[in-house]
Amino acid sequence: MLIDGHGRKVDYLRVSVTERCNFRCQYCMPEKPFSWVPKENLLSYEDLFKFIKVAIDEGIKKVRITGGEPLLRENLDSFIKMIYDYKNDIDLALTTNAFLLPAAAQKLKDAGLKRINISLDTLRPDVAAKIAQKDVLKTVFKGIQAADDAGLKIKINCVPIKGINDQEIVEVLDFCKERGYTIRFIEFMENNHAKDGAKGITSDEMKEIVSRKYKNFEMIPRDTSSPAQYYKLEDGYQFGIIEPHKDDFCAACNRIRLTAEGNLIPCLYFEEAMSIKDAVRNNRIDEATAILKKVLADKPEKNKWSDKDDNETSTRAFYETGG
Repeated sequence: MLIDGHGRKVDYLRVSVTERCNFRCQYCMPEKPFSWVPKENLLSYEDLFKFIKVAIDEGIKKVRITGGEPLLRENLDSFIKMIYDYKNDIDLALTTNAFLLPAAAQKLKDAGLKRINISLDTLRPDVAAKIAQKDVLKTVFKGIQAADDAGLKIKINCVPIKGINDQEIVEVLDFCKERGYTIRFIEFMENNHAKDGAKGITSDEMKEIVSRKYKNFEMIPRDTSSPAQYYKLEDGYQFGIIEPHKDDFCAACNRIRLTAEGNLIPCLYFEEAMSIKDAVRNNRIDEATAILKKVLADKPEKNKWSDKDDNETSTRAFYETGG
């Protein structure tokens, strides 16, 4: 069992396989050139897998593959199969923008993927093009359908941005409700890599917009392992809101992150990290295990986003860590 320095059980590993992305979303990396880290700087699937085996043996029960856009890395299904074949009851999940899913969804399911989180910020092609800086929505819809057809359990993530897609909250909620998908609205996380002037809306504002159509919905007691606060409509449908500007969910934080270059990150907000690259490349597995436990011992108690300080901004590049 993995326990951090504050007594929290850590059983969730998020693994970024690339920082590359085929979108340039305003809230993430709008100005970053379309480039990539040299392949020799990235850990191979085999080396990533060496660490994942350590993590699973030490108590990790859920592995989520992220990016950047993880489907840009070739043969991702083979990597997923490595993990599934090692421990077939591991909770294997993926976060994606769905653009490459039409051709990949069934292969991922066949490899052992169980669940998928898909970014869908709007139902309007012109708004999607404004957010992602390319015409994407038609293909994203095809990707969502492909995931559904493959039998993957689907969650939708939506980041409302003031003046751009914030008035579509009910429409996106209804889209998911009609199809049986879970929707989570995510407060925009201020970061140095976002478009200048991009502003999110608060969870209270999101709930007010939902209440214009759904007058009565109730808060559900929080699942301590989830960063989302869920709400239930009168017909039983549940939607979530993730509020990074609060730290109440930090008390039960159960996750740790590994980047494609081998940096082990204890908290999404902070820059602090330790590298396991040399250890796994040279098969020093005991050293990699020691680094894991050191990072956990130093894991911060909570993030630094705060309702009291509107100027608090993270320098974290979320495209390197998958959010």
